[in-house]
Amino acid sequence: MTGPHGWEPGERDPGGTAAGPPRVPQQRTELPPRAAERLEEDGVAPDEGDVPGHPGPAGEPVEEDQHQELMSLLGAWALAACSAEESERLESHLNDCARCAEEAVRLRDAATLLEPQRSLDVDPGLRPRVLDACLARRPARLPVPSWAAPYDAETARLDALLNDITADEWRTPLALRWYAGGAWERRATTVAGVLDHLLAVDGLLARSVGLPDPLGESAVPGGPLARTLACWTNGPPAPDGAVAAAAGSGRRPGAKECPARAWRPWREQSRALVRAAATTGGRTGEYTVSRADYGDPGLFVCEEPDVELALSDAYLDRAFACWVHAGDIADAVSYPYEPPFGPHLRLLVDLTARRLPGSIAGRRRAGLASLARRLTPAGKPGRTLHLEVEGAGGGDWYIPLDSPDAAISRAAARDAVAHVALDDVVFCQLAAGRVTPEEAAAGSGVAGDRDAVHDVLFAAADLSRL
Repeated sequence: MTGPHGWEPGERDPGGTAAGPPRVPQQRTELPPRAAERLEEDGVAPDEGDVPGHPGPAGEPVEEDQHQELMSLLGAWALAACSAEESERLESHLNDCARCAEEAVRLRDAATLLEPQRSLDVDPGLRPRVLDACLARRPARLPVPSWAAPYDAETARLDALLNDITADEWRTPLALRWYAGGAWERRATTVAGVLDHLLAVDGLLARSVGLPDPLGESAVPGGPLARTLACWTNGPPAPDGAVAAAAGSGRRPGAKECPARAWRPWREQSRALVRAAATTGGRTGEYTVSRADYGDPGLFVCEEPDVELALSDAYLDRAFACWVHAGDIADAVSYPYEPPFGPHLRLLVDLTARRLPGSIAGRRRAGLASLARRLTPAGKPGRTLHLEVEGAGGGDWYIPLDSPDAAISRAAARDAVAHVALDDVVFCQLAAGRVTPEEAAAGSGVAGDRDAVHDVLFAAADLSRL
C-alpha cells in the first residue's frame, strides 16, 4: 500500500471548508506602532476620536455599533484568527482608541500563555511513524522500497504545502539559482513556475520507468533546463477541463485554474512514480535505467557515459529536488518548512557525497581545479579528503581527490590531506546552489590542504542545476 498524498486540489469537505488541515497563522506578538506608542506614555487620556459618537482623526464619527463590532474582534485578533480585511480595520482602530489598545495587550498576553509559539510545520518524522504503526497492523500489499521512501515523503509534504497556500500566492515571484561554468545562473519565475519545473523534470524519471511523459507531444529532447523552458513557454497540460470549460462559457478562469495548472498533473505523476517503485521493488542499486532515457547525464559525472544509472539514485535525485524547491516555495510565501526525516536526509546526503568525485574530475578537466594533479594508477589509493557531515542526516565520507575511481584504503582515510565538517542541511543547500562555497565554509570546520578544501566545496556547488 502506497498511502495517499492528501486531498485533491479544490476538494471540499461537507462543511464547506477547504479540505485538509487549515493553515494556522502565526501568533501576533506586537501591537500596531501607533497603539504601542500611546500605551508607553503615562496618563494619556483618550482623545475625542476614541469616544463613540465623536469625530475621529479623519473627521468621521466612530459609531457605537461600529466600536462594539471592532471590540468583538479583539479576541480573534489576539489569536491571529481574523481575516486580512478585519485585521486591517481593527489595527487602524487600535491606533486611535486607547481603551481597545489596552484590552488588545491583555488579550495578546493571555493568548501567548495559552499557546506558546512553535513551528507551524508538522514534524517530518510524524508521517513515517504513522505509516509504520499502520503497516504493523496490516502489512502493505506493495511495500514502497526504502530508496523510494524519501520521494514519497517529500512529494507528500510539498502537496500539503500547496494545498495550504492562497490563490494569490501561486503568483508570488521567486528566483531559481544554480552554479554552472564557474558562475551563478538565475531564472526568475513564480511559485506556479516552480511546480511547472518539477512536473517537467520529474517527467524524465516517469519516462524512464515506462510512464507517460507529462509534457506529451510538446516534450523536447534534452535535459532538465530544456524541458523546463519548454514547459514555461508552452505551459503544462491542463489538469482537467476546468480552464477549457471556463473559456467556452465566457467565464473568466478562477485564480487557481491558471496559476496552479500543474498541481494536479504533478501530484498524479508523483503518485504514479511511487506506485511504479513499489511494483519494481528490489534493493538499492539493483535496477538501472539508461542515462539517455533519464535525460540527465550530469547526475553522475563519469568517464564512461554508457554506464547506466541506478534507479534508486534517480528517485533520490528527484526527492532531493522536491525538498529544495518546496523550501523555495515556502520561503517565497513565508511558510515554515523543516528538513526531511533524518534517515531520508542521510540518503540525500549520501547521494550528494557520492557525486563529488565525478564533479571534482569534471572541474579538473575544465581547468578549474586548484589542487595540483597527481597521477594515480587505476585501482590504487590516492589523496583523500575527510568529509564529516553533522546532524540527523550526517556521517563520514572519504572523497578521492586524484581520480573518481581511486580506491579508498584505511591508510588513505587516516592520512586524509584535508578535513571539512558541514551541517547536513548546509551541505545539501550548497549542492543545490542555495548557498555559496564561501558561505558554507564560513560556518564549517576546515583543516588541512586549502586547495583540496576549495576544490571539494566548489565541486559540491557544481552539482547544482535548474
